[in-house]
Amino acid sequence: MKLSEMRELLAKRDIQLTKSLGQNFLHDANQLERIAATAELTAADKVLEIGPGLGPLTELLLKKAGQVLAVELDGRLVDFLQERYTAQLADETGPQLELHHDDALKFLQREPRDWRDWKLVANLPYSVASPILVELAAGSRAPKMIVVTLQLEVAQRLMAPTDDDHYGILTLLVQLDFQPRGWFKIPPGCFFPSPEVDSACVCLVRRATPLLTDEKRETFRKIVKKAFSQRRKMMLKLLKQDWPKEKLEAAFAELQISPMERAEKLSLEQFVALTEKLC
Repeated sequence: MKLSEMRELLAKRDIQLTKSLGQNFLHDANQLERIAATAELTAADKVLEIGPGLGPLTELLLKKAGQVLAVELDGRLVDFLQERYTAQLADETGPQLELHHDDALKFLQREPRDWRDWKLVANLPYSVASPILVELAAGSRAPKMIVVTLQLEVAQRLMAPTDDDHYGILTLLVQLDFQPRGWFKIPPGCFFPSPEVDSACVCLVRRATPLLTDEKRETFRKIVKKAFSQRRKMMLKLLKQDWPKEKLEAAFAELQISPMERAEKLSLEQFVALTEKLC
C-alpha cells in the first residue's frame, strides 16, 4: 500500500489517526517485505499480528503464511479490514484471516491459546510494545519466533548484551525465553505520520530448551526487578529486602559473584543460576 493510497483511504473514511493509540502506519514496501522475509514464513506457518492498521503487512502475511490472526483496537480500522479481506475471512476451506476487535494486551491475558506453533509478526503500537512482549514471551506458551517493529530504544533493550547501557529488566524477561537473532533500523519517513522517535525491527527466536521451569519464573522476575530497581546500588543490598542475608551471601559466594556487584554486570546465565539457589 503506497503512502498516497493510505492518505486517500483515511481521508475517504474521515479517519483521524490517534497518537495515544500509537497509530504510525508503516507504508514503505521495501521495509514491509524485509519484515516478512525476516519471519521466514511458509504456508505451514500461523501468524499473530497485533495492530494491523490498514493492513499493508497483513496483505504480505496472507500471501506467505497459512493463517493470520490479527488483533486491532480501533473499530474504524476493523471495519475497513473486514471489507478489504472479506474473502479471506469467509474462506470455506478454513479462514486464512481471523480478525479480533480487541485490546491486544487484554486479549493475550484473557486468551488461553497455546502460541508455541505461532510466529508473532507485527508493527507494534509503541505505547504498549513492552508489556505485550513481556506477556507473550514468557513461559511455555510463547511463540516460536518474534519479528516486531517498535521504538528503537525498546529494540536496543531487547537485544542488549550484559553490561550494555540498554541492558535491564526488559532484556532479561524476554531473553530468558528468546535468543536475539538480529535487527535493523527503519527511518521515520517510512511511516505515516512520521513518528518523533527512531524505529527498528527485531527478530527473536524461542530457546529450544527452557532455562527455568515455570515454577521458578516468578522468583526470576522478582530477583531481576529488585536488582534493577536502583541500578547504581549493589544488588546484594537490594535483594536483602526480600531474602535472608545468610542465604544471599552463600549463594553469591557459591556462584562467585562479588557482593559489591551491580545488576548490569550479571549475565542472564548468572541470574538464572541465582534463581536456582534462591528458590
